[in-house]
Amino acid sequence: MADNEKMKLFECTLPEYLKHDIVALEEGIRNKSTLTDCLWSEVCGSINSAFYDNEISEEQAAYLRKKYLRLEE
Repeated sequence: MADNEKMKLFECTLPEYLKHDIVALEEGIRNKSTLTDCLWSEVCGSINSAFYDNEISEEQAAYLRKKYLRLEE
């Protein structure tokens, strides 16, 4: 599987609560919300929760942290 296909699959298989938090963060950034730090924390927590509940893989979690939170492993 090509990397682009894998990344698309990573995005498609997320739990709904994590998708919701990512969308909220993106909207907050786009709208220059004063709550961006809170939205960032929500995404971070949702990624961790999804990972520890075995809803996403370690590889997915790392990908999401890098893409949305700009964190490196």
